[in-house]
Amino acid sequence: MTKAELVQQIAEGAKLTKAAANRALDACLGGITGALKKGKNVPLVGFGTFKVTKRAARTGRNPQTGEPVRIPARNVVSFKAGSKLKDAVN
Repeated sequence: MTKAELVQQIAEGAKLTKAAANRALDACLGGITGALKKGKNVPLVGFGTFKVTKRAARTGRNPQTGEPVRIPARNVVSFKAGSKLKDAVN
């Protein structure tokens, strides 16, 4: 599903214009992004939880040369599906 398709579905479901649905979606995603930037978890009950986890630095290998490559530590976003979402897809 593309963003445009999601905006269309929001517009139909909430009886909004596409422009209003697009602004609502952007505001929602901006709120989630802002919270994750601050290191906060974003639990959406029944849907799932977005959270930031730290990935440790490690040594990888360059697949072309086989040389060891240092991969720096970084933050990554993870998502754990909630029970209602799990039930809906199974």
